[in-house]
Amino acid sequence: MSRRSSRLQAKQQQPLSCQEESPQELQGPEHLQTRKRRTAEEIKKKEDGKIAKKHQYEIKSCWPPTITGGISPCLIIETPHKESVTTDFSRFKKYRFRNLFINPSPLPELNWGNSKDVWLNILKKENRYAHCKHFTSLHSSLQPHMRSILLDWLLEVCEVYALHRETFYLAQDFFDRFMLTQKNINKSMLQLIGITSLFIASKLEEIYAPKIQEFAYVTDGACSEDDIVRMELIMLKALKWELCPVTIVSWLNLYLQVDALKDVPKVLLPQYSQEKFIQIAQLLDLCILDVNSLDFQYRTLAAAALCHYTSIEVVKKASGLDWDSISECAEWMVPFVSVAKKVPAKLKNFKKVAAEDRHNIQTHTNYLDMLEEVNSGVASTAPGQLSPVSTGGIITPPKSTEKK
Repeated sequence: MSRRSSRLQAKQQQPLSCQEESPQELQGPEHLQTRKRRTAEEIKKKEDGKIAKKHQYEIKSCWPPTITGGISPCLIIETPHKESVTTDFSRFKKYRFRNLFINPSPLPELNWGNSKDVWLNILKKENRYAHCKHFTSLHSSLQPHMRSILLDWLLEVCEVYALHRETFYLAQDFFDRFMLTQKNINKSMLQLIGITSLFIASKLEEIYAPKIQEFAYVTDGACSEDDIVRMELIMLKALKWELCPVTIVSWLNLYLQVDALKDVPKVLLPQYSQEKFIQIAQLLDLCILDVNSLDFQYRTLAAAALCHYTSIEVVKKASGLDWDSISECAEWMVPFVSVAKKVPAKLKNFKKVAAEDRHNIQTHTNYLDMLEEVNSGVASTAPGQLSPVSTGGIITPPKSTEKK
């Protein structure tokens, strides 16, 4: 036997505790419990230290007017991050998940992928980008009608610069989700947050996005280019760079395409009527101005709007949703439908926009007047619902002929 083997054998014959533990440490189960408790406390301290290092940006005050010649852009500072900002709103969510994954995919067989996998991925993304109408309770100085005014103004900006509908609905999603991550934002900051949301969305969706100077220009000096850049970074961090939701207009495009689909190889080419699309899109534009629309998932809103202009059979074929899944949303949408149908939707011509893409360009009409008519008509069934009564200082963008 070698010297190394004999030494190893002698070591194995000795008690393990005598090799590694001193007599003071051999104190029985009580000692082990003390060590476990100390370890747990150390882990907790480390976790608390990590949480303390997390930060988020919040809007605290404004610069003195003398700095920028009468304009008061926002001053944004970094404050300790609070993890509990959005956790209290889980009880408010009213999304209908009962038929989310059990329904078969309405998509046809695809030659470039598995339709079931594609459909499942879309639904997973829909659940990941959650929104909630109760974000207004986080901001004591805000009222629901202020959101309506802001979104209506963004609709007008989109038409002035011939931006796509998808761009507007991306901006709307960014705004609503960002407001859930903040607390006590002043109403004077809404225009900056809104125009920054549109600025981010246009860079994602538009081929030739307007320059930042143009976004600052439409605010008539209320927001500078530097303000928009700083707010852009704050929003991207708050949204954790999750910038690819399935918007309401994306669902509408999908539903109409599936319903009108006849040639599977051409599934990616629009085959539906432009007139039908803009009629339903106008209804959704009106509905999204109401904060109560955030009670429903985007795909449910699009399906309910489609049902009002077609039938439940078409909705089942195109979306996989049955009447029980969309009934509440469809009933809530009834007064909006009655008002929207009074204003006929018309295709507009835009310079440098192809005829086959005209329906995808966002348009604007007198949505605030229409929303006020909706709210006045349902006042008896929806007490306390606010309607837009003022513009809150938001400047209407100039017409395309007046742009510099």
